[in-house]
Order: sequence, then C-alpha cells, then structure tokens
Amino acid sequence: MLQVPEMPIIPFIEGDGIGPDIWKASVRVFDSAVEKAFGDTKKIEWLEVLAGEKAYNQTGEWLPQATLDSITEHRVAIKGPLTTPIGGGIRSLNVALRQKLDLYACVRPVRWFEGVPSPVKQPELVNMVIFRENTEDIYAGIEWMAGTADLDKVKSFLVDEMGVTNIRFPDTASLGIKPVSREGTERLVRAALDTALKQGRKTLTLVHKGNIMKFTEGAFRDWGYDLARREYGAEDLDGGPWQVIRKDGKELIVKDVIADAF
Repeated sequence: MLQVPEMPIIPFIEGDGIGPDIWKASVRVFDSAVEKAFGDTKKIEWLEVLAGEKAYNQTGEWLPQATLDSITEHRVAIKGPLTTPIGGGIRSLNVALRQKLDLYACVRPVRWFEGVPSPVKQPELVNMVIFRENTEDIYAGIEWMAGTADLDKVKSFLVDEMGVTNIRFPDTASLGIKPVSREGTERLVRAALDTALKQGRKTLTLVHKGNIMKFTEGAFRDWGYDLARREYGAEDLDGGPWQVIRKDGKELIVKDVIADAF
C-alpha cells in the first residue's frame, strides 16, 4: 500500500512555450487546495526536473536520465506542455515519457461541477472515468513516413510476402503498426475494474472497433471479458457477452460498445 508522507516531494516539469506561465498560476492553485484541505498538517515540496527546451539548453539532452530517475523515485510528477524536437531522435517527449516510464493508463475522470456552463441538458448526470491505453496500440508510435527507404521495405514485405492488396494509395501512404497484446489489455482492464469496484460504479464499458479490426480491437474486447471472468468471477448476463460482477452486495455490469456509438 502506498504510504504518503505529510510533506511529499513531487517533481515538476515546467514545460516549454507557455509552460512557465501555466506553472506559476497552477502551483498557487495546488498549494491553496492542499492548505484548504489539510491546513498546516500537509504541504507539497516541489522539485523541479528538466525536460524539453530547458533541459536541452542546460544539459544537451531533451529528456535527461536524471529526470526519469527522479520521477521513478518519487512516483508522482506533474508536467507542463513540451515541444517536439525537430530533426529526428525523439518524435514526441510526451510519448517518450509514457514509454520509458511505462505509463500505460491514461486515466481521465469526467464529471460536472455545479455552476460551470455545459453544452448538455443534464450535466449533473455526467460522471465517468476513462481509461485509455497509453503505450501500445497506435500509441506505440511504430510508423514509417511515405517516400522513405524504410517504408519501401515494410510495404514490399506486406505486398510481396503477406499478399496485402488493400493499401488504397500505396505510392503516397505512410504506414504504422498497431500492436495490441493480451498483457497490455489485461493490465489496463484490470486497473479499470479495480477502480470501478472501489468507487462503487455500476458499469464498465469496453470501447472498441472490433467489428472492423477483429484481431486487435476484437481481441481487446475478448481479453477484457476473459479477464473479468477469470479474476473477478464475472458471470454471463442473459447469455452474454455482457457480464455481471457481484461483490459486497453490489453489482458491476461489464459490457462493450462499438466506438462509433459510444
């Protein structure tokens, strides 16, 4: 179990562009929130670590190993917007952080706060948590630019060795690979299930495009259902594929939906 000290040290990356201005405003909000919630009993000790242009100017590296080590040591960090280096190497610092630290789950709570304008009629009914895969699928970033020698090698293999014929515009198309694994799927779905059960939520929805991408998106759906059955005792609901997990007198419905209809 995570033990949080009274004055935790949290690394922060100021960021590029408007990052310094955002940080100056944000840190005041964070500190005020902690003070309002805990008074003088708790306080955050902020520790600056470097990434982006500031890191490059001071160290010659866009993402120093010392920054990764500090984030790993302290377990929690916050970052501002980071520029994308030009000229090869790291394609995206955000993606590099996710990959190197294995930040596989992008967790986004979505709810409405009273008094905030909303485009929907009943915003008070909006209360969900989105878990998005962060390190595999298309976020793995395995791709090749049209017109490059590497792309020609990949295209030749697909066409000549694998018999692929449905690349619509092969002369100008860039290509990417979409890896979806059982291990990656299970740890993401497991994190979502644990959160749903802990928070007493009523449904968990696997969102996918398995109707088109049967071996990747379809596998994600199937592996998700299998995990719920195997590790959480989920039972088929009305013959399946939807399931129900019964625990502590409560029920969690596990279902899926095609992404277009979500």
